[in-house]
Amino acid sequence: MTSSATASAPASTSPLAFRGRGPVSRAVIAHLSAADAATDHTAFAEDAVAASADIARDDDIQLALFVLYASAYGSLPQLDPDLEWDPALLATRRVLETAFERDLRASIPMPDLPEPTVDAVGRALFALAEADTGPSLSRYFAKKATEAQAEEMLIQRSAYTLREADPHSWAIPRLEGRAKAALVEIQSDEYGGGRPDRVHATLFARAMRAAGLDDTYGAYVDDLPAVTLASLNMMSMFGLNRRLVGSIVGHLAAYEMTSSIPCRLYADGLRRLGFAPEVTAYFDEHVEADAVHEQIAARDLAGSLAEDHPELLPDIMFGAAACLTVDGWGGAHILDAWSTGLSSLRTRMPS
Repeated sequence: MTSSATASAPASTSPLAFRGRGPVSRAVIAHLSAADAATDHTAFAEDAVAASADIARDDDIQLALFVLYASAYGSLPQLDPDLEWDPALLATRRVLETAFERDLRASIPMPDLPEPTVDAVGRALFALAEADTGPSLSRYFAKKATEAQAEEMLIQRSAYTLREADPHSWAIPRLEGRAKAALVEIQSDEYGGGRPDRVHATLFARAMRAAGLDDTYGAYVDDLPAVTLASLNMMSMFGLNRRLVGSIVGHLAAYEMTSSIPCRLYADGLRRLGFAPEVTAYFDEHVEADAVHEQIAARDLAGSLAEDHPELLPDIMFGAAACLTVDGWGGAHILDAWSTGLSSLRTRMPS
């Protein structure tokens, strides 16, 4: 994720570009910024979990998780690297993760389990993706999105895509054999195949700049609703917890299988609106790349992992279903807002 030089560097003195959304996130930010190590964020987390009716859409909880995970990624230099393994912060993360995972497992329909073979798992994953027939944000975008909505789309994607592939890379040291080789093959493409200018996160940063947006990581966090943060947080939770390695593998399989066509539609919409080639290039790259990755992810990665470790099959299928469901929640939020003339962002006025 980061070099040893970066990992040992002191926290940046510049302030974060976003603020807390409640007692948990404010206390976590204060602690990780070394501004207040005495905040009782674990107690705040327990209270927030007990009071929350919907953890995936709880602004305070999801922002707190985002910041805790950002410490592990090193994506926000303002967070003190010496506090990455702070026991109190880990206790708070554990409280929030436990509740988040519990709610996800309770609300996401679990698909039937196939036989733990490469072919059966591959077929089941493709069937699961094909059965995902909810409203299509990308189709709306291709035909109807305005320029302001196009900018919103880029902002909504920024928290994940400016770190694209990193959540799934946590699984590499936790796999072996066929599954490990397949994941490394996919991730090599995600990281540009040895060419820094072709790293997918770099392509997206270039797209944001060409669209007149700030590509600094975290610049738009204040704009992002909880359900958008929940999608990234779920990936981070799956990737950072070794016991959930099956879930992060299933998530990546579903993600790759449902990316190629939407990316083509996003690129079509951006061209319709007259955006520069530097903006569409990121999406054009994924039309071809993800069409190749979907076969590797479904069969060579998820299928071989299930065949070698049948005990992981339930989590592989759960991770795939979770990807489709939670991304569907985020897409529905954006589409509902746009369809009624509103912004999908937290801090924006109606369009």
